[in-house]
Amino acid sequence: MGKRIATIEQLAEAVRSDPALAARVRENPAEVLAGMASPLDSDVWIYRLVVGALALAVLIMVVGAILLAMQGRAVPDVLLAIGSGAVGALAGLLAPSPAPGRR
Repeated sequence: MGKRIATIEQLAEAVRSDPALAARVRENPAEVLAGMASPLDSDVWIYRLVVGALALAVLIMVVGAILLAMQGRAVPDVLLAIGSGAVGALAGLLAPSPAPGRR
């Protein structure tokens, strides 16, 4: 399926206009709909890989800053910037999404 489907209306139109898709949906709707899901919505390993990489960046930054401080050397600003960015990205990924309709 080349066209991305984002709404139920688009799905209904795709099923109406594509007889092969309609037949596949009739045969096994759960599998067809799961196959249409975005990989970011259905693959938990992508999320885990990103969180792990960001956590590793934070860990390397902390260890590097401690080692440099123990040697009496200044911690480079780029090391602090990378660590701060990784901490901010982790906070954004791990914070719960607001529930729709509640503010």
